[in-house]
Amino acid sequence: MAAPSARSRRRADAERSIARIVSAARELLSSDPNATTDDIAQAAGVGRMTLYGHFRTRADLVEAAVADTLRAGEETLASVDLSGDARAAMTRLLASSWELVAESAALLAAAEGVLPAGRVRDLHAEPVRRMAELVGRGQEQGVFRTDLPNAWLVSLTHYILHGAANEVRQGRLARDVAADVVTKSIESALAGPVAS
Repeated sequence: MAAPSARSRRRADAERSIARIVSAARELLSSDPNATTDDIAQAAGVGRMTLYGHFRTRADLVEAAVADTLRAGEETLASVDLSGDARAAMTRLLASSWELVAESAALLAAAEGVLPAGRVRDLHAEPVRRMAELVGRGQEQGVFRTDLPNAWLVSLTHYILHGAANEVRQGRLARDVAADVVTKSIESALAGPVAS
């Protein structure tokens, strides 16, 4: 039986391997959604057996990379000041959200290619909750439209953000104007008819 210190050392080694693999997956999949597990193992400095010892399938690895990206992004989004006027708060939230989405567009494309339908959305639960609360507050303040359901307006912002990221990735929208295009599109969609 291994001594506790040997087990602790193996556990720490395993955690470091997992962290290197996930980091390599994030980096490679963010530039090429078709990066293979072999590419990722090589970039992480581990063998295929080690990679598959931690992640049984490519989908498991992609999901871990997306979850790690979202955890890091959550730190940024949680620090955005959402107080005061909902329109001004939305502008601040969209600026941070756009940067995160733009950086992870290829990774999300990889995820949508291998994860079950709806899983990518499930992984976005906290950003979706934050956006829903802000949209609801804007509806209560009378600055966001009330003729459409909150859930639809939140989905609409999600579609615009991810659609713009895809347009940038495909070269159909310049990255230097994309943030402005996204913000104007979402603000226009939210500021439609409001209750009188």
